[in-house]
Amino acid sequence: MKIDRRGLLALLGSGAATPVAAAAPKTFDGEVAFAHGLASGDPLSDRVILWTRVTANGATAPVALRWEVATDAGFKTIVAQGQALTDAGRDWTVKVDAVGLKPGTDYHFRFRPLKAGKPVGEGIVGRTRTLPQGSVKDVVLAVASCSLYSNGYFTAYDAIARLPRVDAVLHLGDYIYEYGGGPKDYGMSSPVAAQRRPDPVHEIVSLSDYRRRHAIYKTDPMLQAAHARAPWIVVWDDHETANDSWVGGAENHDPDKGEGDWAARKAAALKAYYEWMPIREPSAGTLPEAAWRRFQFGDIATLLMVETRLTARSQQLDYAKDLSFTADGKPQVEAFVAKWKDPSRRLMGEGQEQWLAREVEASVKGGTAWQVLGNQVVMARVAAPNMKATMGAEKFDAMIAALPDYARGRVAQSVAMSAYDIPSNLDAWDGYPADRQRVYDIFKASKAAPIVLAGDSHMFWANELWDDAGSSRVAAEFGATSVTSPGFGDLMPGAPIGEAFVQRNKEVKYAHPSAKGFVLLTLEKGRAVGELVAVSTILSTDYTTSVLKTFVVTPAEGGGVGALSEG
Repeated sequence: MKIDRRGLLALLGSGAATPVAAAAPKTFDGEVAFAHGLASGDPLSDRVILWTRVTANGATAPVALRWEVATDAGFKTIVAQGQALTDAGRDWTVKVDAVGLKPGTDYHFRFRPLKAGKPVGEGIVGRTRTLPQGSVKDVVLAVASCSLYSNGYFTAYDAIARLPRVDAVLHLGDYIYEYGGGPKDYGMSSPVAAQRRPDPVHEIVSLSDYRRRHAIYKTDPMLQAAHARAPWIVVWDDHETANDSWVGGAENHDPDKGEGDWAARKAAALKAYYEWMPIREPSAGTLPEAAWRRFQFGDIATLLMVETRLTARSQQLDYAKDLSFTADGKPQVEAFVAKWKDPSRRLMGEGQEQWLAREVEASVKGGTAWQVLGNQVVMARVAAPNMKATMGAEKFDAMIAALPDYARGRVAQSVAMSAYDIPSNLDAWDGYPADRQRVYDIFKASKAAPIVLAGDSHMFWANELWDDAGSSRVAAEFGATSVTSPGFGDLMPGAPIGEAFVQRNKEVKYAHPSAKGFVLLTLEKGRAVGELVAVSTILSTDYTTSVLKTFVVTPAEGGGVGALSEG
């Protein structure tokens, strides 16, 4: 999602870094550095993905590394180790699946260069954790999304790195952005943009471009610290490929302007993503787009990461194209609603939907307390707010007069659309109501206690999700604001946007349009606590944190959840 003026398998290569064979090839013998940090991810009860990337200037031969996992920071008790090779074919990244670990255990891990078969130096060190089994007291998750490099410092990531406890970090997408670094590009009006220019400076399209963009992000010390703190569980949204992507293209992809074939661009973006992110590689015969997967946190939570961009999403509706007007200027809402509610319009395909139904049912039958959906976009019903009614005509007109031309039209349209029961964001689940109800039917059929997590919107949200009939509260939703990406509150500072959303929408209990930060979710048997953690600034590396709001949700008898309450 953006709010400024700009409205496959073959390319994955060999997957993880190649294990060093008995007859190993000649390897690079020069200096090796770790300029991009290290990371872990996709934890299971007995294994976790370990990742790093080497900088070996002048290397033409593969680089060999030793990886080690230990129960202590001094690496006196090593419980798993191995060797790996990497080369230019996977952009010098290394990814291994460290197996044979114990459930619910904190570990330290490191990578060291190998010279003549022997590890050299202290290497680079991080912490990770496996998933628990059986009875568990609680689970603590940090939830983040939307980090635009040029728009500010990653203070939210640094705050996550400093948490006294975090079992896993969930990143719900827009880890990178595809835009260029020109003066009119997204985020380049930030006061710190000159110090944080993206690389390359043009919009990224090719495999080399996507690799370089991932690389500049991972030089950031605050992001490196968060990756070194705990395992990450990630999924892409649209900007890892291009803005408002769908199965057949993207709003920000134009073949007629030299951006080439969409399938080729998507494949390049996914290849770079799998190279640079601590995510398990697709299994043989699985398309790289099919990134849905399950993580079991003992008897507390089943985390189901879904994919809603590249496998099945129908093209987004657009009010400018899909809402027509009569001769006297009245919107033909009824005709638009027929398109909007067409059950053939999908976010998830049938295969993923069937997988979700099986996993939710198995989780409930297995006695798991919570079913958590790691999802890219907001699921709640959110109609456009009437800012004029919330602010009063005089203050609203003064605010409108101060806005740039492109923003003035959007705000005026929002006020006009608030008279109708149609969505404010057609790129979210709100644009696909039939598919959303199918998910709600899955929750209701299994008598689940669901918590939906969402990114993309650059706002904090606390929402109650009701079925189409408005008779059943089926889930609670916590929306993570952005790490740095600009939100509506940045466009209209001081305007009561969150208040207006709450006034207009039954499902919205809290919304904050400008804060930057993350959600800290603590899950226990019988209750879940969502803390909306804000950083004081993204324009300096000197910052503080505060909890804007805390909400508590409890499971309802017979399925669903109770009302959100402030904690």
